[in-house]
Amino acid sequence: MTLTPGRRFGSYEILAAIGQGGMGEVYRAKDTKLGRDVAIKVLPRAFEQDPERLARFEREARVLASLNHPNIAAIYGFERGFEHDGQECLCYLVLEYVPGETLKGPLPVEDVLAVARQITAALEEAHEKGFVHRDLKPANIKITPEGKVKVLDFGLAKAYADEAASSDPGASPTLSALPTRAGVILGTAGYMSPEQVRGGPVDKRADIWAFGCVVYELLAGKKAFASESAPDAMVAVLSREPDWEALPAAVPVRLRELLRRCLRKDPRERLHDIADARLEMEGWGGSPEPLPGGAHWARPPQRHWLPWGIAAVMTVVGAAALAVASRRLESSEAKPVTRTVIALPPGERLAVDLYPALALSPDGRRLVYVTTRSSRTQIHLRPLDRFEATPIPGTEGAVGPFFSPDGEQIGFLAGGKLKKLALSGGSPTALLDVGDFRGASWGADGRIVLTPTADSAARLTQVAASGGAARLLMAPDASRVQRGERWPDILPGGEAAVFSEWTTGSPDDFPIGLVNLDSGERRALLTGGAGPRYASPGFLLYARGGVLLAAPFDLARLRVSGEPIPIASRVMTDSQTAAAQFSVAGETLAYVPGTERVPERSVVLVDRKGQARPLLAARHAYTHPRFSPDGRRLAVGISQVGNRSVWIYDLTRETLTRFTFGGGTNAAALWSPDGKRVLFSSDRGGARNLYWAPAAGGGPEERLTSSSKTQSMGSWSPDGKWVLYEEVDAGGSPDIWALPVAEGGAGERKPRPVLQGPFAERHPRFSPDGRWIAYSSNETGRYEVFVQAFEAAGGGKRQISTEGGTEPIWSRDGKELFYRNGDRMMAVDISTKPSFSHGTPRLLFEGQYTVGPLSIASYDVTPDGRHFVMLQSSDSSPGATQIHVVQNWQAGLKR
Repeated sequence: MTLTPGRRFGSYEILAAIGQGGMGEVYRAKDTKLGRDVAIKVLPRAFEQDPERLARFEREARVLASLNHPNIAAIYGFERGFEHDGQECLCYLVLEYVPGETLKGPLPVEDVLAVARQITAALEEAHEKGFVHRDLKPANIKITPEGKVKVLDFGLAKAYADEAASSDPGASPTLSALPTRAGVILGTAGYMSPEQVRGGPVDKRADIWAFGCVVYELLAGKKAFASESAPDAMVAVLSREPDWEALPAAVPVRLRELLRRCLRKDPRERLHDIADARLEMEGWGGSPEPLPGGAHWARPPQRHWLPWGIAAVMTVVGAAALAVASRRLESSEAKPVTRTVIALPPGERLAVDLYPALALSPDGRRLVYVTTRSSRTQIHLRPLDRFEATPIPGTEGAVGPFFSPDGEQIGFLAGGKLKKLALSGGSPTALLDVGDFRGASWGADGRIVLTPTADSAARLTQVAASGGAARLLMAPDASRVQRGERWPDILPGGEAAVFSEWTTGSPDDFPIGLVNLDSGERRALLTGGAGPRYASPGFLLYARGGVLLAAPFDLARLRVSGEPIPIASRVMTDSQTAAAQFSVAGETLAYVPGTERVPERSVVLVDRKGQARPLLAARHAYTHPRFSPDGRRLAVGISQVGNRSVWIYDLTRETLTRFTFGGGTNAAALWSPDGKRVLFSSDRGGARNLYWAPAAGGGPEERLTSSSKTQSMGSWSPDGKWVLYEEVDAGGSPDIWALPVAEGGAGERKPRPVLQGPFAERHPRFSPDGRWIAYSSNETGRYEVFVQAFEAAGGGKRQISTEGGTEPIWSRDGKELFYRNGDRMMAVDISTKPSFSHGTPRLLFEGQYTVGPLSIASYDVTPDGRHFVMLQSSDSSPGATQIHVVQNWQAGLKR
């Protein structure tokens, strides 16, 4: 069907044909009603033969019309029905008319950056609203005469089906199949991500891949995966790397590295959020400056380059740092640098979830690392002069290993306890009940410095390696927002320890500090980085931006004495915990290659017998699921690099919608009893405080508390008048508070303490009748579940659990109380009439499900009490199967 100029239908008058392809004919037209030019896209006649396809297209188009961004060509409407030559045209789209040219390369670097920033702005807006383009390519991007970028056909690829492919893979139309078929392929050959080519699930990372292809093409003047046919292009996407040498020499190394991160074939290792690309490019100004060792960043990642052997590294450090480093390296410069790859057996992967997975003995001769097989972890010992590693008995379920000063014992976390074990044999000894931890270091004087919980405000603590009471290492700074510390490393001599300070944002922004172990005095060392570790004779190693850096360090003065030097690229770092996957002992370095990772989890429903089934199809870094009162919606946190947001999943419509916006951590949503409000915690204003907003979305977000102390969600009373929450006191211990939240001004909301004392009280939950609160406390020496009357603080208190317990949740009818004991889900019968009584705890099921920070319950119960929503680490979540070991790495710095 061809429409001639002057043809009118409805309020539209055809002006000229401007395009034709597998997606339909496109015309420039005049909207006579609104007096503006529009683009009319008449859809293929094939739609007439497929009502399901037509209905789906209309549904997709109407949803996509909600996108509104200056860099996205708008969809004005979807129309049906006009006649032409006696035939009815079933449907057509009314689109924003965008004058100008489509993208073509090569372009100067500055122009490419200007274009790329606008593309990322468009993608970021769409991704935040849950839309994926699926067919990003130069032909779908226009530059207006004013220089503005417009992304066309956003999301429409998903609505089309069964177009014929062109013989030119770069110009080929969208390849697709009906969405109900297995193996859906949506996209254009040469720009499709590997997962699209395979017909697998597609998310925003497919757009990030296509963005990398587009920017590469604009720089190189040729396609990243150029081939003679569409099938050849698809094979190239799956099996070949772009010709990186084809990029002009003027392309800076940071831009090259950004393209590599966009074009990782494994989507789990690809850049996870286009906003990260935008922020990185904005930080460059006009053009990024080369990084140390820049010429070698252009090599393909498969070559596993190590920049310490390159003279260019030395040219970028200050003269003073060079002199210091040279003196320290004189004794080792004649030694050869050796590199070894330790590969795990099939079926095993390193347990890089949340904790460092490896540790070198102080003499650098032995390595321990944690592996996962069938969801079970265990520590292995590998002497570096041998080929084989052996599992260490007694370390089943262990994570976070660290060595004793003599290298004959290891410490680790297992079963919620800090334990130690002699490598010569025997059973592990429990030292301290911690629930979870964020790092530990064993000093020569027999004390262990650790962060004994996973809370964002958890403080450094010390305990004797022989056991005993723990003591807070340093008092919090009352003059500023409460912050926690993690991943400590005791320096030689035992006088001080270095650590990462936990703040908001990315681990790259976490300050590195130093604390005197006797006085508790602290001071800053570096502005940002993850997992600091000292290496004799004088370097401080830390990870930043996926690069391992070594800063010269004056051990006598306890100060950084020179500029940091990059020594390894692609060192895996956990975005949620800032756990950097490396260990160093003098001249020996071991690390896990990879990228900054956000752990993927599945949301599953588990019945009372332990049978699980998926609830949400997509995998993300989910946290803290919470059912609405009617059980039809689920609030859940989703973590990304540097931030966490609350999303709401509609179980009836099967849609996931973002609820909170802005940076930082927004988490742990709590529904009001009538389901009309959602209360959440956020650190957007400094310390983590309480906010609420209308559950329907779109309404104002209101801050309920204003405190310099960290606060966490607890429970909403059934009458809607009170909210229980935790607040970390001046000594670093959480207490339970109640906030009145009845309608009224903020001045009326004066919180009152419910439980205060020297112990940690957590997880407060109102009973369904509002008379009782369940909570967990470590007053017995380990966490147990207690119940007491709400109105009488300390009154009617009863211990419910008998062998440890956390995260209590009441059934909706108040007849049961559930709680977790490690991997076990427990239940206790409850009666409140005529007085409170309870039965004996019984096991419902046992399973490897995610345990959140001790301050926040990591599961919820359906209103009927028959199922539990749990978080399960995905088997396909980013893992690692190799450890790189570099011996005499400091000699490489000298050369």
